[in-house]
This record gives sequence, C-alpha cells and structure tokens, in this order.
Amino acid sequence: MRLAVTRYGEAQTDHSLPVIILHGLFGSSRNWHPIAQSLSKSSPVYALDLRNHGKSPHSSIMDYPAMAQDVVEFMAAEHIDQARFIAHSMGGKAAMWLALTQPERVQKLVVVDIAPVAYEHDFSGVLEALQSLPLEYISSRKEADQYLARYLAQRSLRQFLLQNLQLKSGHYQWRLNLDAITHSIADITGFPDTRNIQVYAKRVLFIGGGQSDYLSRENQQKSRQLFPLATFSIIKNAGHWLHSEQPEIFMALIKSYMN
Repeated sequence: MRLAVTRYGEAQTDHSLPVIILHGLFGSSRNWHPIAQSLSKSSPVYALDLRNHGKSPHSSIMDYPAMAQDVVEFMAAEHIDQARFIAHSMGGKAAMWLALTQPERVQKLVVVDIAPVAYEHDFSGVLEALQSLPLEYISSRKEADQYLARYLAQRSLRQFLLQNLQLKSGHYQWRLNLDAITHSIADITGFPDTRNIQVYAKRVLFIGGGQSDYLSRENQQKSRQLFPLATFSIIKNAGHWLHSEQPEIFMALIKSYMN
C-alpha cells in the first residue's frame, strides 16, 4: 500500500523532525492544506491520504493495524525513522495504534477529537446517502448536493462529503471506497484490543471540540490508561472539525506543544 502524499516545506528545514498529518473518515489530505502550509514554515510536512480515501489505493481491509502499517511503509520509503504526528478522528486512532505498537517512530503526537475507544456511531445515514447517489445520472456537483439534501440536512457536512466526488472520463465517481468503509465500519468506530499493549510513555496532546462529545470526560480518563502523560485542551466554540472551525486557536495549541 503506497499512500498518496502532499508535501510541504523543504526536506531539511531547520533540521526539525517532519510532521505527518493523518485525516479523518471521509476526509483527505486536502482538508489540512492551511494547517500543513503554516507548519511547513519550520518543518517538512507530509499530509497523507489514508487507504480507501483521497488518491490512495483501495483495499478491502480497513482496520487500524493495517492503516498504521501503511504509515510505517510510507516512512520507510521516505527514509523517516521518527516523526511528529497530527491526526484527526479516524487518523487519530491509526496514529495512536502506531504510537502504542511502535513508539520509537512517534516522537510527538497530537490527537484531534478522538479517543482510543469504541464509539456507537455507525455512520449508517451518511453511508446510505452516499451509496444511493445515482452517479450515472448526476451531471454537476450542485445536482449531487440537491440529491444528498434529501438525506443529509446539514449543508456543511454535504459540502465536506462532496469533496470526494470526482469527474473522470465524463462521469462522476467517488474517490472513497464506500464498500470497504461500509464493511469495515465496526473496525473504524472501534479500537483494537489493548489488553497486552504497553502504555505510550511520552507526552501526548489531545485537542477536542467543546461542541463535540468525542473527548468526553469519561473518554479522557480511558485515554489516560494508555497515554498516562496525556494533556487535554478543549476548544470551547468548536465541533468535531475544530482545525477548520478555530484554526488560530488550534495552531497556537499545536505550536506550544511542538516547541
């Protein structure tokens, strides 16, 4: 699995370790362009497309051990022994699994609005809406949006999802591997068994949205069981996509932790 990557900054900028950015479910590296561009002023930055997303290859397997191994293979191909990670939602779980199983590869870790726990949300409404879109009859993004509006009332969510719609050879198609995501949703909303896993003994910054319930107090406590040196910062006026809703506060928290 050779992941697609968007590169920012010079390879040896001020000799600092590179930053690797991992996006969330239904997202891609393009969602992180402003943040990556800002960070690249002092470090090389690699924004990856995880498997079955963006421009990366598709696979029927989609669990966190596989996603973490994809990142390891990317690092090996780029001759990166160790990196700093910023990882959101699904990407955050992949990065946490990497930190727990190969801690020598993760020097610093920022986990964005997710915890190493199983969530009840199965995304069935979103997946059904995307699967039902009649791609063979869609002639524009506006038309696709109007169709999705029957199922998904939130316009910002529809606009986010429609970033995955591409026009190829005169026909629209999804960049996402919807079948694999649908069949693997229990793995995506869950987290691998950690009963025989050593804790990650370095400092980790968890950043959550005050209007999101992904990093509840209970989930913060569960996170500390695996990441005992974790600190938690909650951005009050932000939801799950806090890096786009409150970018200045988000960047200030990251730079303070990274430095």
